[in-house]
Amino acid sequence: MRILSAAILSAFAAALLAGCSNHSAGDVQGYIEGEYVYLAAPLGGALTNLAVARGDAVTTGQLLFELERQSETAALAQAEKNLTQAQAQLDDLTKGRRPTEIASLGAQLERAQADLKLSAAQLARREKLDTSDVVSKEELDQTHAQNEANQAQVRQLEADLATAKLGGRDDAVRAALAAVEAQRAALDKARWSFDQKQQFAPANATVHDTLYRQGEWVAAGNPVVVLLPPENLKVRFFVPQEKLSRVKTGKTVSVKCDGAAHPFSATVNYISTQAEYTPPVIFSRETRANLVFMIEAKFSTTDAAELRPGQPVDVQLP
Repeated sequence: MRILSAAILSAFAAALLAGCSNHSAGDVQGYIEGEYVYLAAPLGGALTNLAVARGDAVTTGQLLFELERQSETAALAQAEKNLTQAQAQLDDLTKGRRPTEIASLGAQLERAQADLKLSAAQLARREKLDTSDVVSKEELDQTHAQNEANQAQVRQLEADLATAKLGGRDDAVRAALAAVEAQRAALDKARWSFDQKQQFAPANATVHDTLYRQGEWVAAGNPVVVLLPPENLKVRFFVPQEKLSRVKTGKTVSVKCDGAAHPFSATVNYISTQAEYTPPVIFSRETRANLVFMIEAKFSTTDAAELRPGQPVDVQLP
């Protein structure tokens, strides 16, 4: 019986050692963690279109959801019309007066020039007759006055015609240009508000969850769809302080999980700057073995597709 008992204990010990040999002395425990992306609209509204469901795979630029945007549509149309009006006013100032008005001023100028030519000829004849006392002094003065009046009329119409071709004054043009820029900015704002009622996938990802149903009111900034891009999967594990020196940022660790056909590679991208799970005792040789440091490492996109957040894993240190 003693020999049989010894044999059984030996077999049990051998089996226990064989089971323990599955985990290398360099293994530490960890789990898969996901960094989720919460998609929300900066403006509130009723959810009119939920284009995805939980578990869907979405691609970059794919529509996720849409909120009602009747008011934004009206504001956008108004902004477009205001810009058109401001631009038309600016164009009107830079064009000058209408062609028919300019033509009318041109005709008046031609008539005034003809009157001036006639009065100049009359004045020349009377000045010649004045030497023979045929023309009175009063008549000669009237002819002089008429000729000067015709000259003034010609100068006035020439100035009016030049002004009509110039358009608005510089100050008025600058004010109209500023009004156009203001309306263009208002249009950009209205278009931005209109566009924000639709949200699209920022990257290839899996839909982790949807937080609203179609028809429900969504407050501004509240997430509607939760995405998990594959590049946002990472392994989080804890290393005792005596093994911390073996792990460096940029180094590769081997990750093994239950049921996987092969281990996965992950690159260390973060090492915690402080210890965790530390008991409230004075650090000593006996207690500092309790110190552990959190470390995170990211997978490649291909490996991430085979993993899920929450999976327990074993991490083989370098």
